[in-house]
Amino acid sequence: MRRSYVLWKEYVAPLIVLEFVSGDGSEERDKTPPSQAEGGNVGKFWVYEQAIRVPYYGIYEVAKAQVEVYHLIDFTYQLMKPNERGHYPIAPLGVELGIWQGLYQNAELPWLRWWDAQGNLLLTGEERAEVERQKRLLITEKLRNLSVEQLNALGIDPEMLD
Repeated sequence: MRRSYVLWKEYVAPLIVLEFVSGDGSEERDKTPPSQAEGGNVGKFWVYEQAIRVPYYGIYEVAKAQVEVYHLIDFTYQLMKPNERGHYPIAPLGVELGIWQGLYQNAELPWLRWWDAQGNLLLTGEERAEVERQKRLLITEKLRNLSVEQLNALGIDPEMLD
């Protein structure tokens, strides 16, 4: 099987590449350089480490619910150790990468997720929208408990709450 890689015409390499394992993960961990590549099959790991020099490379195995994160130090990937929360800090972004077990998109799975540097889970767009919807419902319910006079004093038309 011949692999091809797309390199964008950008002046800066991506800060992080996340590979989702297909198969046993050997393709994502393949360090075969061009000089040893049979049929042009240069290893993905080699490409990210030596050709593109992506500062962070993550390999996520859904079936095992595990992620490996490598950091490019002195032109060589070093396997990172997770912090006390089990996350991998991506310092230039001020975030951490890790696995979160929960329900998302109607599937209860271990999901690869982002946290802020303090360990707070960063919400997806759908999750943020739901939080905002819940806030609006709560505010509307509280406003319904106010008298017409109180609502008028706040500049709120009571009929807008129906």
